[in-house]
Amino acid sequence: MVDVFFAVQTPLGFTVRTTATYWQLIQRKHPEVIGYEAAIQQGLRQPEEVRRSTQDPTVHLFYTPILPAYQLVMVAKRLNGEGFLVTCYLSDKKKEGVRIWPTSA
Repeated sequence: MVDVFFAVQTPLGFTVRTTATYWQLIQRKHPEVIGYEAAIQQGLRQPEEVRRSTQDPTVHLFYTPILPAYQLVMVAKRLNGEGFLVTCYLSDKKKEGVRIWPTSA
């Protein structure tokens, strides 16, 4: 049985999931995100911006402002219609990549 920690529908039309075990691994690698579980889920639901990775077109970076000079970045990979959280961290700048959400009218 998989220990799903959360599953969140994104505005890109796919769900991003993570397990409790994998969430613990992310927190060990990026302790700055401890306590931001709700903000991470909200940032996946309603990001300020989403960019597609320049290195891997199946990887999306979801950005949401969290502190005056920082953004919460959630990195998700989408394979066969399913999404999973790769990592998340705080950053003071956005990575290069193709902006895919919101789209320009």
